[in-house]
Amino acid sequence: MNQLRRPFQTSLATLAWISIFIGTFLVACEDDDDDVPGREGTTFVDNLDTPWELAFAPDGRLFLTERPGTITVVENGEKKAWLKLDSVVQEVGESGLLGLTLDPDFATNQYVYFGYTYAASKGPLQLVNKLVRYREDAATKQPVFDKVLLDGIPGNYIHNSGGLEFGPDGMLYWGMGERYEPALAQDLSELVGKILRLTRDGAVPQDNPFEGSYIFSYGHRNPQGLAFQPQTGDLWSTEHGPSDEQGCCQDEINRVLPGRNYGWPVIRGSQQRAGMETPVYHSGDTTTWAPTGGIFIKQGDWKDSFVFTGLRGQALYRAVFDPNDPAKISNVERYLYTKLGRLRNVAEGPDGKLYIAISNQDGRGDVLSLDDRIVVYSQAELEANKD
Repeated sequence: MNQLRRPFQTSLATLAWISIFIGTFLVACEDDDDDVPGREGTTFVDNLDTPWELAFAPDGRLFLTERPGTITVVENGEKKAWLKLDSVVQEVGESGLLGLTLDPDFATNQYVYFGYTYAASKGPLQLVNKLVRYREDAATKQPVFDKVLLDGIPGNYIHNSGGLEFGPDGMLYWGMGERYEPALAQDLSELVGKILRLTRDGAVPQDNPFEGSYIFSYGHRNPQGLAFQPQTGDLWSTEHGPSDEQGCCQDEINRVLPGRNYGWPVIRGSQQRAGMETPVYHSGDTTTWAPTGGIFIKQGDWKDSFVFTGLRGQALYRAVFDPNDPAKISNVERYLYTKLGRLRNVAEGPDGKLYIAISNQDGRGDVLSLDDRIVVYSQAELEANKD
């Protein structure tokens, strides 16, 4: 060690210049994502505030929600605020502006749907979840309020409005957490702790499993990512398992069928009970994913895989299905583990690459200089970052 130190003891001036150089180098490495190949991917857009949902329009624009109350559109690498609802949206804990989806006929009707939490009362604070539809003016690209689809669903500081997704049946599906009151997930008179199904105009479909009710499935704790399997048309979801005083781990991937009971809070993990569904796959008794947005991949080597992001798990996950049974998951692979921090959502772009939302400014992450951001990886680049 003495031989290594001796050359650096020549003068204080030398040490000062070395310190300046090292400090400059470290800052440059932190600020320039593209100079760290295989670690942080290519930054698509940065300086966001808690991005939550991603949706590509037919023209290639990316719509995304930022939880404090902004819908941002990214076009040709430039971001702009499409709609600001900061004065209406209440970001308390995990509440705020959350799920968003575009109409399957967006190219002709320009409808944008999103859910958010607002305060019906501020003294005492009473949070409520609401689902609305806006229309983008074709000439100006400006949002125009269209209608409220569903309102008055009680909220809380956690487990509120979740993902939004149109099914192949043309119906709109909306995940709804149980507002951290577990027993409500089993109560069919309540809309919390459920996955809801409604028409694009906000009506109850006549063929819903419970007559006159929006409820499609129940017994959910906090369903997040919703996605429809291309081969079967079935709905799949990611869902948070127990936490804190309720236990640990056992995050779920569910195949969601109409009218089924997914067990919360009666069963969890691999537990079984008559009339309740055990998840197709879960994270185990010692591992937490905190799974969020999920999609089925449409092209490339990962085609037909179910890919989702993890917050506490700090990774991208790929569920690989049994080639002989599309209802069975053979394995769940992990990518980008701890390399980006908390991952909130993922979308497949028109270019076949995966666009991943980083959410380190959600109050629980370690924020880097460019956070929050959307980063882009090809499937080949992700394979290089597999555990």
